[in-house]
Amino acid sequence: MNTSSLRSLLRTPKARQQGFSLVIVMIILVIVSMLGVAASQMVLMAERSSRYDRDWQIAFQGAEAALMDAEFDMRGPNTSAAKRVDTFSPTSLLGFAAGCGSGGDLGLCLPSTTGRPVWYDVDFTDATTAAKTVRLGDFTDRTFATGTAGVQPALRPRYIIEAIPDLSPGTSSTGAPKTLFRVTAMGFGPRTDTQAVVQMVFRKE
Repeated sequence: MNTSSLRSLLRTPKARQQGFSLVIVMIILVIVSMLGVAASQMVLMAERSSRYDRDWQIAFQGAEAALMDAEFDMRGPNTSAAKRVDTFSPTSLLGFAAGCGSGGDLGLCLPSTTGRPVWYDVDFTDATTAAKTVRLGDFTDRTFATGTAGVQPALRPRYIIEAIPDLSPGTSSTGAPKTLFRVTAMGFGPRTDTQAVVQMVFRKE
């Protein structure tokens, strides 16, 4: 065996070792890259979740503000020129209409006769003159900030008021049937597709 053949044999294991190290390094790089992508996706999901929670909280607060506005609408105190406090009587349905009223009786609804509740069929996102819902402040002159400046609701919250029978024990034996008022309010987040709906039942004595 000559000298050159001996040197080739001596170099072969080292060359094989270098090739094996390259495979190990490539595997490690792939694993690290996968971990980096997974971490980035988790961060993005957490950020989206936080943003959605913030937007929903804004919408919920708007819906709560609409409930309060409806209470001022029904009970007062109310100094608005369009006030209609006297419309809400526990013994009268004057002003309430099937499918909800309009004008000064806007948003005043008789119970549905189809089995589906009125609030289920009313379009709370309709901001046209044909809308059946009341914007916060329409009958109370209360204000509510909306718009694109900062993080604000896209639309003013809206509500309807349904006249429903008072089925409390003892109410049917006291003479004329009495009425409760069910308020359904919707608030909006920075985007109109982020919505929160809340309800309350109000008894006016």
